[in-house]
Amino acid sequence: MVSMLQNVAIDSANAYELARFWSQVFDAAMHPEDKPGDHETEVMLPGGPVLFFNQVPEPKTIKNRLHMCLRPETTREEEVGRLMDLGATQVADHRGPDGGGWVVLADPEGNEFCVLQGAAERAAMSS
Repeated sequence: MVSMLQNVAIDSANAYELARFWSQVFDAAMHPEDKPGDHETEVMLPGGPVLFFNQVPEPKTIKNRLHMCLRPETTREEEVGRLMDLGATQVADHRGPDGGGWVVLADPEGNEFCVLQGAAERAAMSS
């Protein structure tokens, strides 16, 4: 017997608004019953676990111990631009002169996540 991953829980100050941001990041639907003001919301990732947003009273104060790494369908730079247009902010830049590396962004509530190279960029570096 093994366990199955049911969801990834993310504490938030505004569960609905943070879920809305991440639903746009992944172009994935929020739970159909979720509405503004809900203290618990979900983003339904196709073929993956549910992102569960739980509203909590305390603010984020330190670096995440767990974070998501995103591999875009486009280039890393295009995805970083798109995510920043959605409301993400850049925290750190770990891109190397050879084109490798990643960019650390934060969602609107300060939760860090990484944007890796796109699959085509990664394949080009390997050849």
